[in-house]
This record gives sequence, C-alpha cells and structure tokens, in this order.
Amino acid sequence: MDLDLRKLRYFAAVADHRHFGRAAEQLYIAQPVLSRQIRAFEQELGCTLFERTTRSVELTPAGRRLREEARTLLTAVDTAIRRVHDVDRGIRRIAVAFSPGLPVSEAILAFKEKYPDTEIDLVPSHWREREAPLRDGRAQVGYLRRPFDETGLRIIPLGDEPRAACLPRTHPLARRRTLRMADLEGEQILDMHQRRTSSVEEKFELIASGHGIAVAPRSVARSYTRPDLVHIPVTDAEPIRTCLALAEDLREAPVLDFVDMATKTLLRDGPGPGPVR
Repeated sequence: MDLDLRKLRYFAAVADHRHFGRAAEQLYIAQPVLSRQIRAFEQELGCTLFERTTRSVELTPAGRRLREEARTLLTAVDTAIRRVHDVDRGIRRIAVAFSPGLPVSEAILAFKEKYPDTEIDLVPSHWREREAPLRDGRAQVGYLRRPFDETGLRIIPLGDEPRAACLPRTHPLARRRTLRMADLEGEQILDMHQRRTSSVEEKFELIASGHGIAVAPRSVARSYTRPDLVHIPVTDAEPIRTCLALAEDLREAPVLDFVDMATKTLLRDGPGPGPVR
C-alpha cells in the first residue's frame, strides 16, 4: 500500500495531543473530518491506532509504534522538501548535529571564513537519538558521544571526555574535591534505563529535587551550572568517547571540508579544558 502522508500528519497530531478537538484546531480542520480521516487511515493500515473512550484517547501498541515511525518519516520528508527548495533558490546549507555540552562553534567559525555563503543549521542531538539526525536527514555531520549504532556511518574519533558526578549541593558528598565510583555505591543514579527523561534540564531538575544523582560527561555538567547543584570529577569512571560522524557515502565537497576543519579544531580544543587523548 502507498502511505498517505496527509493522514499520517493527522495521526501524528492526534497522537501528540491525545485529543481530537485540540488536534483539529492545530490542523485547521473540523473535528468530524479529522475523526473520519483517522478511521479511514486505520482501515487502510488494517489495525487500530487509538483506544477511544468518552474521556480519553490513548494509543494502542500499534499506534505507539507508528508514532515513533511517523516522527522519522515526517522529518525526512520535511527535510527533503527544504533541500529541494534550497537547490531551487541557489542556497547551500550544511546541518550539524551536536550532543549536549559539546561546543561546535569554533569549527563553524573556521568553516564560515572559507564558505561565507554557505548556511549552517544546528540540530541538537538528544541522548535517546544520538545518531538519528544523520539517519533521518536532519543533519549531514554529527559531533557526538559514543556509543551509538555506527552502521553505515564514517566515524572520526576525537578523544576521551572525563565524567563528573552531578549532586545536589546539600548532598553529603558535595564537599568532596574528587570521587570514585565506590563512593557512589547505594546512590540512586539516574540514567536512561532507570528513569527516562526528555532533556538534560529535566534530569538536572530531578537531581536538584532529590530524586537521585547522575554521572555525566564533564562538559554537560559544566554547561548546565546552577547554584543548587555541584559537579565533582569521578576519577575512575570510564571516559566518554567523542567523535565526528557522517554517512559513509557522503561526497559533498563543502561537507567534507567542514569535517576536515572540524576535526582539526575539535582535536585541538576538545570537549572542555585539557587535552583530548
């Protein structure tokens, strides 16, 4: 079957709002029309996407899966359309993804000196989707932390980044100058497996409010300094490996030039003070 992108967008709006009325307002269509379109979409797919009651709209397991797939598909379509428009208007553009706390500005400034007419877009890469912007077309280059799925990607290692423990300022360990992993035994450590968070800001808010601690890359801890938190080096924690990543088959000259400049710049600067090994 051919996927109807219009109906997929309708589905995504209802999935995000969990409410047909609010989704219809966002889409500028009447609610009965939206309901009919969603029912038709479910019939075309041959599965139920929403569980509807008089009080709520919830995604079925199939609906939850489609919601994840829809984000990637719709982003890829929107990116492709934008690139077609860029070519039509004679615009050259590079999109660079970056993990939180990894500054890429020096590499961009160096590139802009050589290519002042090329536009650079920045795409935040969240911990749950590290390489996703490279796969769905949002970015051509990524300044990322490993590990992630490297299939089909060219990886340029940049170095190791130490870790720091992020603690509430009132924590008994908060006055220590350094820590070891043994010092953190018995602590509630927030990570993606124990408690899913949508952003670094949300994680740090949880830490400040006493829900646990985190062992994070040093650059992340330093980038989100706040008075109610402290970050302390963990001397024996396994370091985080940083890298540049791009598609193996990418051959666009300006993008490859950016990668060369970024490699030199980021190897020199590293993710935070101190040399990158």
